[in-house]
Amino acid sequence: MELRHLRYFVAVAREQSFTRAAETMHVAQPALSKQIQHFEEELGLALIERGSRPLRLTEPGRLIFEQALQILERFDDLRETGRRLRLAERNRFRVGFVASTLYGRLPEILRGYRLKRPDVDLTLLELLTLEQIAALKEGRIDVGFGRIEIEDPAIARVLLRNERMIVAVPTAWEAGFSPRPLTLRDLAGRALIVYPKSARPNNADRILALFRDHGVRPPVIHEVRELQTALGLVAAEAGICVVPASVERLRRDGVAYRPLDEDRALIPVIMSYRRDDPSPEIALILQCVREDYDREGIAFGV
Repeated sequence: MELRHLRYFVAVAREQSFTRAAETMHVAQPALSKQIQHFEEELGLALIERGSRPLRLTEPGRLIFEQALQILERFDDLRETGRRLRLAERNRFRVGFVASTLYGRLPEILRGYRLKRPDVDLTLLELLTLEQIAALKEGRIDVGFGRIEIEDPAIARVLLRNERMIVAVPTAWEAGFSPRPLTLRDLAGRALIVYPKSARPNNADRILALFRDHGVRPPVIHEVRELQTALGLVAAEAGICVVPASVERLRRDGVAYRPLDEDRALIPVIMSYRRDDPSPEIALILQCVREDYDREGIAFGV
């Protein structure tokens, strides 16, 4: 039994004529009559009273007609659901990001993407870099903007830029530092605030390694969950925090930002996506990155 048998039979029952049903279904009448005959043979039932004018259904035919209507309606509903799901999937693009990228060029990049794809539902999810890798592999996001180099054979990575790092210090402490750019040795003896606290490896590991490589051991280390909390502790004079230079755009009472004069005081911005993802949106958002960087005079991949 095939769906076309049901559609042909329903058309004949509704039109009460093989001729009109054939016209409605855009098939030749002999072919339609043959399909109805095969349908009756498969069921082992006579569905139509032959010779009746207008055409009438047998008692079994009326029962089969009601069942056929329900089956076709459910099948059409199923096909429409599939169409809507395909459309929704095609018109949705999900972006994962770490919080600090919002103070850099990411908002402008996403704005450029929206201008190119106004019909796409752009969904944003704040996720740590390690969480982005899992979300990409599980299909929960399509692209991620993170800060940590994480190797995974299923994930492709593009280095967008290496951003300078600066030091967030309590405003009340600023006069106690030299007016020149700070070095890590200038920070010796100061409590250090790092973030985030979980999902290693993360930015906290990078900062701690930077201090360790320069032989500087902070007397106290406060680990907090997020950047905003870290800056709140800086404002409360609980310590200093090393942050990406773009965070300086986030002005906060009680916090001053000072340059950091260390060659390796860099933090990357990395775009990650599924290695086998054929979506053209990946190339498009990368194009938006390049266009934004060109406008701002930012070197790509450096």
